Amino acid sequence: MLRMAECAAADEQLMARYAAGDASAFDALYQRHELKVWRFIQRSVRNQATADELMQDVWFAVARQADRYQPTARFTTWLFTLAHHRLIDNHRAARPTLSFDNDAGREVQPLEQLADDAQREPYQQVLADSSARALLAAVEQLPTEQRVAFLLQAEGEQSVEEIAATTGVSFETAKSRLRYARTKLKELLREHA
Repeated sequence: MLRMAECAAADEQLMARYAAGDASAFDALYQRHELKVWRFIQRSVRNQATADELMQDVWFAVARQADRYQPTARFTTWLFTLAHHRLIDNHRAARPTLSFDNDAGREVQPLEQLADDAQREPYQQVLADSSARALLAAVEQLPTEQRVAFLLQAEGEQSVEEIAATTGVSFETAKSRLRYARTKLKELLREHA
């Protein structure tokens, strides 16, 4: 199994190979990072159709910008920066037409990512599902900046430095957003318990 440094180097090498015309390198990058990026986007927009569309936009951007990609940071930092920018663009485009009427019809994602152990006893499964729902509900209640920082760390496996670079804020701001997000999540989950 590749260590993190070897994995990052492999990502950069895959991008160089893709820029040189190797389509299988793109496929490898997509398979490696698809789920993390999709979960980050989906949990940020909370709508599967929008998440699917934004996911496609992110990977089209990767393909379009492959020849200009410069490995100044980890590939995943660049990738999640693209995803973050698509989220901002989506939010700006949707702002004038926001509707609070159909909020109850929002589809809840399956919880298999948070509670995927099918071997549990029924009672344990109910508890795990309840905890997973509570966590997802708590994440949705976070202010946007805190939610993005938390999801970049939880889904994108980014460090505080990478979150700062992805979101275009200082290290201290990113660190504060994570701290506030964790504090708020603890508070909300304590209320659930």
